[in-house]
This record gives sequence, structure tokens and C-alpha cells, in this order.
Amino acid sequence: MAKKSMIAREKKRAQAVNKHSDQRKALKAVMRDPNATFDEKEQAQIRLQKLPRDASPVRLRNRCSITGRPHGYYRKFGLARNKLREATMRGDVPGLVKASW
Repeated sequence: MAKKSMIAREKKRAQAVNKHSDQRKALKAVMRDPNATFDEKEQAQIRLQKLPRDASPVRLRNRCSITGRPHGYYRKFGLARNKLREATMRGDVPGLVKASW
């Protein structure tokens, strides 16, 4: 199980990403706009840099929703490999069965 502080840090980052997503999207649009002047683009870049670092979605780390484990994470299920295996054995994941041949 991951440290409680790491799980809390990831939740805090996710909240920051959600909070600033609209603002980031608007600033990025100004920077990509071919009709925007150089000064407008520069101001947008400065404002984007002043946002908190944790507001950037690339700083998020996929973690298991049960244990917080960062490795062996299956995006489709939101679980780490070991917890996915346990859930499959219990029959909690519909359509997923243990392979045998």
C-alpha cells in the first residue's frame, strides 16, 4: 500500500488540475491562435507560467484506487494488477475471467 501522504498529494493535484483546467485551456488557445499578436501570446504565456505547477495535468500519476500503487496500473479498470486479479477471482469484474488453456 502506498503512503497516505502520496495518495493525498495525488488527490490534491487532481483538484488543482480540475480547478485550473478552464483557465489553462483559454490561455493555450490564445497561444495557438494564429491571429493573436505577439504581445497577446507573450502575456498568455506569462499568465500560464504563473499558474501552480500542480495545475498541469502531466504532473498527475495514475494510481490504484484501492491501494494507491503507481505501478502495474490498468487504466481501464482503475486498479493495480494485484487488486484487479483479486477482483476478477471474486467475480466483481464482469466479462473478465482467468485465462486457462
